Amino acid sequence: MAAGGKDRGTRDARERSRIYQARQKFHDDQARRRRRDNLLAGIIGGALILAVLGGQVAYFTMGPGVPEPAPSPSVSPASTPAPTESPSTAPSATPTPTPTP
Repeated sequence: MAAGGKDRGTRDARERSRIYQARQKFHDDQARRRRRDNLLAGIIGGALILAVLGGQVAYFTMGPGVPEPAPSPSVSPASTPAPTESPSTAPSATPTPTPTP
């Protein structure tokens, strides 16, 4: 009769041990899955950010977002009149101002 009680105790201990090991395995698997999911989310998020930035750069450098080229104000030599000296018969004591272009 004493052996029957002993078997029940060992059977309960084995059951508790099995449940404990199952919980440990479940916890470890969850931690591993979270780590994998976080890594995957980081990689996908980084790739998405790079794709958005690349799209913006392409849109504003090659696509319809390119600003229209405006003519730059440049001075052409043909449009400015050449300064002419007025003929004077006698030299004067005061200098004559020269026109500025």
